[in-house]
Amino acid sequence: MPVDERFYTYKGPQTLRTLLDVCGLDASADGDPEIRGIASAAKAREGDICFIEGDARRGMDIAAETTACFVTEQAAEALPEGVVPVIVSHPRYAHKCVGEALYELKAWTTPGDPPSVHPSASIAPTAVIGAGAAVGEHAQIAPGAVIGPGVQIGARTKIGPNANIRCALIGNDVTILAGVSIGEAGFGVTSGPAGAEDVPQWGRVIIQDLVTIGANSCVDRGAFDDTIIGERTKIDNLVQIAHNVVIGRNVMMASFTGISGTTTIDDGVVMGGRVGIADHVHIGAGAQLAAGSGIFRDIPPGEAWGGTPARPLRQYLREIAWIQKQVAPKKKPK
Repeated sequence: MPVDERFYTYKGPQTLRTLLDVCGLDASADGDPEIRGIASAAKAREGDICFIEGDARRGMDIAAETTACFVTEQAAEALPEGVVPVIVSHPRYAHKCVGEALYELKAWTTPGDPPSVHPSASIAPTAVIGAGAAVGEHAQIAPGAVIGPGVQIGARTKIGPNANIRCALIGNDVTILAGVSIGEAGFGVTSGPAGAEDVPQWGRVIIQDLVTIGANSCVDRGAFDDTIIGERTKIDNLVQIAHNVVIGRNVMMASFTGISGTTTIDDGVVMGGRVGIADHVHIGAGAQLAAGSGIFRDIPPGEAWGGTPARPLRQYLREIAWIQKQVAPKKKPK
C-alpha cells in the first residue's frame, strides 16, 4: 500500500541513479527508471523499489509490477522479467536509505492545516493536537496526551493522560488508557556497512470501534502494511503489539503479553498473562492460550494450548503431572 501522506512527507519521485548517488550506495544497476515509492516485495507496484534478502527462491515473492529491486548478485536471476535488479551487498540497508530519501516521518510539531476538533469534544488544556488531526464528537483527550499530525480520533473515544498517538486511525467508542503509546516505530534492525542500523517503518495503526487498550501498552505501526486491532478487542495493561500484527474482533489478552511482528490473531482468541508469541505465527479463531505460554507455531482454531514451547493444553498438563510424580518424595514403607 502507498505511504500515507497524512503522516509522512513525500519528497517527490527521483531517478534510480539519483537516489543511489544521494544515498552514497555502491550499487550496480542496468537502467535508470523513475522511482516514485518504496514497498515490500510482495505488494510493490509500478514505480516502486523493493528489496529481497536470502536465497534466490525468494524472488518468487516479488510482484511482477515492481520497477526495481535491491538484491545480492546471487539472487538477481530470480527476479521477474522487467524488474530492474539493483545489486548491492546489503539490500535491506539500501532500501532503508532510499526510503529516507523519498519520505520523512512528520514531526510531532510539524506545521500545517489546523486540527479539526468537533465542538462537543473535550480537550484538556495541556493536551497537544497536531496539524491536520481530527477529533470526533464527544471525544475526550486527557491532560498530557499528544495526538500527532494527521491522526484521526473517532466519536466518543477517550484518550487517557500522557498517551501519545501518531500514524494512526482510531475508531469510535475506543478507550485508550494512561501512558499508552500508539504508532511508534517497531523493532526493525538490519546490518549495514557500519554495523546495526534502525530500519524506518512506513505503515500505520488502525484501531477499530469499541477497542480498549490498557495503561502503558504499546502498539507499533506497520513496516509497510498496517497494524490492525479489530472491533471490541480488549487489551490489558503493559501489552506489547509489534509492527504488522493483525488482531481480529473480540480478542482478549491479559497483561505482559508480547506479540511479535507480522503475527495474525483471529476472532475470539483469549490469552492469559505473560503470553509470548513469535513472529509470523497464525492463531486460529477461538483459540485459548494459557498464562505464560510461549507460542512458536500456528495454533488451530478453537484449541487450548499452554507451556513453552506451547502444545495442546491437556498434553502439557499431563506432562506437568508426570514430572511432579517423578520428583515427589517417596513414601517410606511402614
